[in-house]
Amino acid sequence: MIRRFLAALVLIAAPAAAQEAAPPPATPPATVVVAFDRTSITPLIVEGLANKETGRKVEANDPVRIASISKLIMALTALRLADEGKLSLTRDVSDYLGWKLRSPYHPDAPVQLTDLLSHRAGLSDKAGYIIPLGESLEAKLADPSAWRETGPPGEAAFEYANLGSPLVATVLEAASGERYDRLVERLVFKPLGVKACLNWIGCGLDLEARAVTLYRHTGEIAADGIDRLLPNCTIPVAEGAACDLESYVPGTNASIFSPQGGVRIGMVDLAKIGQALFDIHHADTEEFVSPASAVFVIWTLSKGATGDETFFCTYGLHFQLIEAPGQVCSDDRLFGDGISRIGHSGEAYGLQSGLWVDPKTDTGFAYFLTEAPPPAGGEDTGGFTPREKALMARALAMTAKKP
Repeated sequence: MIRRFLAALVLIAAPAAAQEAAPPPATPPATVVVAFDRTSITPLIVEGLANKETGRKVEANDPVRIASISKLIMALTALRLADEGKLSLTRDVSDYLGWKLRSPYHPDAPVQLTDLLSHRAGLSDKAGYIIPLGESLEAKLADPSAWRETGPPGEAAFEYANLGSPLVATVLEAASGERYDRLVERLVFKPLGVKACLNWIGCGLDLEARAVTLYRHTGEIAADGIDRLLPNCTIPVAEGAACDLESYVPGTNASIFSPQGGVRIGMVDLAKIGQALFDIHHADTEEFVSPASAVFVIWTLSKGATGDETFFCTYGLHFQLIEAPGQVCSDDRLFGDGISRIGHSGEAYGLQSGLWVDPKTDTGFAYFLTEAPPPAGGEDTGGFTPREKALMARALAMTAKKP
């Protein structure tokens, strides 16, 4: 639950010289919620400090690491690239990579982007999913511990695996010839008028100066402290390798951009991406993705029941559906109003975030909160927390008061 300001201590009557000053009220963790519809974006809750060391207060569009919502942005990039005719979501990704990708358990079964984007390729995070600059993505995927035996790609049981994201981003690079960060900028950020970046690459000094530092619930810095921004190296680099993006060859190892969670963006700008999702539901329009791509997303979600009744109950192409009708799932309590919403959740480094739209009413919310304890299963396991639910209850109450 969002921390409330502590009441001032009542001073015991005593001579003025003997009285001690009351401690200042506690500062709530950095928290931002914005509401949006097709034509407007409204900050609802903006509180806490973007950086405790400097005392700078957070503002509504301060950039923050949004964690796994980055995967939804990757999906939009893939759909837009497919609309350009440079990519097929149902083609063997080996054709793009230039090397053969196969599960050791199913060596004859091709792996498609649809499998990877829906966490049904049979990948596992047990081998790790961060491949620094100077190391090989191909070698990582050749490790048998990067896979699991739950069926061939496409039919494999759902298992949320971050390792799929570096692979997808590398395929997008290989198909386009463009570096992943520049591809996302061209296909998603720039068309929507969004200022954002991956791992601070290309954000610029102005945006970086407004960075939200992420703190764990214990108080220590978890990500994006002042000493972890440019001119320091902001990408993972292998020991002994130079932090040199100019020598990076697109299509070899896009893990360096942290496509699974490394987007930095403010909530006002994230809401602009949310507005683009409205048109995916209305497949007869062609605003951001083609009608064919929009239909493909809807079709995938319609068959996207995962069997996971704890959180990712309906999932496909990096779109998450919560509160699906007739489904018993722990995800049905974020809003608790019975409305089905699509989007994606995020959680890492003490942050929890969400981008959720109701495509029937063309309304949505984008939010983040900080200093959250990790869930019982550890980071990246998903799950809405009491603080998130309380935050959304506040947001719903605020929007209900508006005409």
